[in-house]
Amino acid sequence: MTDWNYLRPIFIQSIGETLFMALVTLLVGGICGLVLGVFLYATRRGGVLANRTVNLVLNVIVNIVRPIPFIIFMTAIAPLTLEVIGTTIGVRAATFPLCIAATFAMSRIVEQNLVTVDPGVVEAARAMGAGPWRILFDVVAREALGPLILGYTYVLIAIVDMTAIAGAIGGGGLGQFAITYGYQRFNWTVTAVAVVTIIVLVQCAQFLGNWLARKALRR
Repeated sequence: MTDWNYLRPIFIQSIGETLFMALVTLLVGGICGLVLGVFLYATRRGGVLANRTVNLVLNVIVNIVRPIPFIIFMTAIAPLTLEVIGTTIGVRAATFPLCIAATFAMSRIVEQNLVTVDPGVVEAARAMGAGPWRILFDVVAREALGPLILGYTYVLIAIVDMTAIAGAIGGGGLGQFAITYGYQRFNWTVTAVAVVTIIVLVQCAQFLGNWLARKALRR
């Protein structure tokens, strides 16, 4: 028999922890990933800030970090997390590697969406005397806004997934709730509730992202 009088406060706290990790990661990783992605795009061959050396270095760094499975990445940088956060267990300790992983994931998505912008639009802006930074943020970013929103939505959903993975090694949130009070105690009801809650959160994020993208594309 599941004692929800005991589990309810823990469950609500776990939802809050998951939302905290996801939103902080989206904010920090989103900003850092946007900056890195813009530089990846701008320093490409033919880009407004073309620099082969810088682009090669950035690509190598992104290609090293991005493919690492999150649970391995989280444990691999545990010494750094301990140095910066002071612990490797808990929500704050899980949020740190989440932000780093999201930055590199986001950067590639930003780059890929910016690359789809019609080169003719960039050339027209150049012909009118626009500088590199104005082209990047007033022209390219505006043209790619809708796809960028969808890309950020995709990453937000991936972040929610990663918070659940973080729960496997003491990161808190719904992942730890499902493992500790569900899987380890053979309480499949608790596990099912955690899964359904994550699905609801993901659906809400996807709905909001789709709505914002439609608004952006109609501009």
